[in-house]
Amino acid sequence: MSAPVLLAGSPSTDLLAELAVRAARIGDDVAGALRLAAELGATSTAPGTGRTLHRWSTLATLGAADLTASRVVEPHLDALAILAEAADAGLDVPLGAVGADRTSTWGVFAAEGPGLALQATESDHGWVLSGTKPWCSLADRLTHALITARTPEGRGLFAVALRSDRIQVLPGTWVARGLARVPSGPIVIDAAPAVPVGLPRWYLERPGFAWGGIGVAAVWFGGAVGIARKLLDHAAATPEDPLRLMALGAVDTALTGAAAALAASATAIDAGAVPAGEAGVLASRVRGVVAAAVELTLTRAGHTLGPAALALDEEHARRVADLTLYVRQHHAERDDLALGTQLVKRGTRPW
Repeated sequence: MSAPVLLAGSPSTDLLAELAVRAARIGDDVAGALRLAAELGATSTAPGTGRTLHRWSTLATLGAADLTASRVVEPHLDALAILAEAADAGLDVPLGAVGADRTSTWGVFAAEGPGLALQATESDHGWVLSGTKPWCSLADRLTHALITARTPEGRGLFAVALRSDRIQVLPGTWVARGLARVPSGPIVIDAAPAVPVGLPRWYLERPGFAWGGIGVAAVWFGGAVGIARKLLDHAAATPEDPLRLMALGAVDTALTGAAAALAASATAIDAGAVPAGEAGVLASRVRGVVAAAVELTLTRAGHTLGPAALALDEEHARRVADLTLYVRQHHAERDDLALGTQLVKRGTRPW
């Protein structure tokens, strides 16, 4: 399984091959994944700066090797990309005020939940955050996070230090069997100092918001590749079994389409060829194509490999559990609804 995932046009490099091997060895070692995130962050470039295809291939390679590692690394790289985009936009983000530096490890906590609200309040002494924030992955292990919170002008983005007595990680809430080593439960914040990253709504309105969503899809794609490799090995071992060959063909078709969508998005992003206001449409399409390929891969592999692979093969069973949970960041019919709404509002035929 420890082989790089190269999207069309992405050159094979020794670094990606080495990354595949390192990530596959991480297993339950979250501290090792955090060290890997810091190393990759030191040399990573944000989407749209000429190496987006390599970025997608890197994330896919991580996903194919180990989804725990990728679930740790991807948000860190996304946070650094957000901060780089803010700097390119001329925004002043004094990270030193929350003790952040080049050694910081980052999360991005942007989800919301029913009945939960994180409020940002400005005073003469600066901004503070108070309330409950759900879905905060590794809040007890990271040093910092970019967190969305409500302001009178709309949702804003703020940098905060997580190792604070004003932030409590609620224990015992993460019961998932997938991504079990990456707890993503809620945190309770009591007037924690925060630094705004841009004006309210900047986080959601910038093109990089869409590009970050495609980056997550690249990880999903890599996870499906890991399962497809298992299916390929079984089909090659029993070429007389037509059902395995049929499943392999269906999975290959789906993953080839997903890979093409990811590669095309990277090319368009780097070329500046995405029209103004169309970033969300592109991201929705790519995420939808990849999510469909992932779900088909999970289904066909499950039907074909049967219960033995899930019950007796620890690596495969964990990958299936991890990916099943991870891909639910795609909201299925709700995301289809959002894309259809965007297309109707646009008023032109897309095909």
